[in-house]
Amino acid sequence: MSTRQFRKILIANRGEIACRIIWTCKEMGIKTVAVHSTADRDSLHVLFADEHICIGPPPSAQSYLNIPAIISAAELYNVDAIHPGYGFLAESSYFAEICEACNIKFIGPRASVIQMMGDKVQARRAMQEAGIPILPGSPEPLETEEEALKLAREIGFPVIVKAAAGGGGRGMRIVRSEEELGSALETASTEAAAAFKNGDVYIERYIERPRHIEIQVLADEYGDCVHLGERECTIQRRHQKLLEESPSPVLSQDLREKMGTAAVAACKKIGYSNAGTFEFLLDEDGQFYFMEMNTRIQVEHPVTEMVTLADIVRSQIRIAEGAPLGYTQDEVKINGHAIECRINAEDPETFTPSPGQLTAFNLPGGPGVRVDTAAYPGYTVPPYYDSMIAKVIVHARTRELAIARMRRALEAMVVEGIKTTIPLHLKIMDDPDFQAGEFSTKFMEDFLKKNGTKKQVEISAASR
Repeated sequence: MSTRQFRKILIANRGEIACRIIWTCKEMGIKTVAVHSTADRDSLHVLFADEHICIGPPPSAQSYLNIPAIISAAELYNVDAIHPGYGFLAESSYFAEICEACNIKFIGPRASVIQMMGDKVQARRAMQEAGIPILPGSPEPLETEEEALKLAREIGFPVIVKAAAGGGGRGMRIVRSEEELGSALETASTEAAAAFKNGDVYIERYIERPRHIEIQVLADEYGDCVHLGERECTIQRRHQKLLEESPSPVLSQDLREKMGTAAVAACKKIGYSNAGTFEFLLDEDGQFYFMEMNTRIQVEHPVTEMVTLADIVRSQIRIAEGAPLGYTQDEVKINGHAIECRINAEDPETFTPSPGQLTAFNLPGGPGVRVDTAAYPGYTVPPYYDSMIAKVIVHARTRELAIARMRRALEAMVVEGIKTTIPLHLKIMDDPDFQAGEFSTKFMEDFLKKNGTKKQVEISAASR
């Protein structure tokens, strides 16, 4: 059993996740190096890291996605490892390979596993071999419209066209009739090629009103693996998550164990190590199907940390150092209920970005409240990156109390100078269907029809 002790870690990311990694590194006595674009020169992750270096201008392609610049920074500062956070290069098998070639530990799974699970067609095949339920669909990327039509007829409409290398809702189209299939294939492929430099698409059966449930796993480099329960990620707009909670209000203990056991078995089958997330669709009959795996830490990891008392970032680092997992599945306990709201710099009615300077910024506190953010009074939210400026996370004994606590926290949060989605989250907290835990991935569409302006409804309809 080979273990190592990291002295210094470079964080190849920005914003709240970079700060989140720094906090754990400080507790572990590990020095940190922050990289930043010129737009992020005054960011908190730059302030709190032990060392920092500018790696390029604001556009991501010239900074946070600039592999030569990041590797040069890592070598200049003599780091032992790189933590990629989420987004940017976190699921780049090529970046993981480069790190390995440069004798820098990539804090994540092996490059070959990232590559396999990043290709949705390969991932579906691997999960099927591991005995995980998958939706009926194409076993390989589609070559022709005729092939797609034949398969769609076998599966039955509606079907969904998906990018093989996709994610985040890009390269996806729902198809309800034969007449729509050709244009959907072309549009999805074009969008996928632009977003992922890979135009391959496949189709699978479309579930009308599923829930989106994900299982957090941790696996060491010696074959041991545990799951940390599930996260309910059903409430989304345009396939982008708005808020998450743990545990799910609809999972029985039996179903939780089945999904968790399936995720752990899949991990072992593919030789996975480090933190990862299996995403499943849950239909109205309680059947679950593999959707994709995220080979990195998730934005919503705090809700799992709140109900399990785990430090997922710490586990990532220890696993990368070669340490054994250190605990068994029986030792994982779920306590109480946690909810996370993503606070975005967006107009809460039109969802258009709202960058600018924060003239006031007051964070909520009190029992059971956690805020992950890199913003501060006077900070200027740049227009170049994701619009999320904070995550408000609450923990309580019950879901009902957690909702009340989130409402209280959101009401106490003051953000001035820009528009944010705080008013939207407050409305969701008061929604009867949300409070009852009775919702599907269609929640926001229904919610906007009930509560939104005409413009909101039009935007929601256009996103389908």
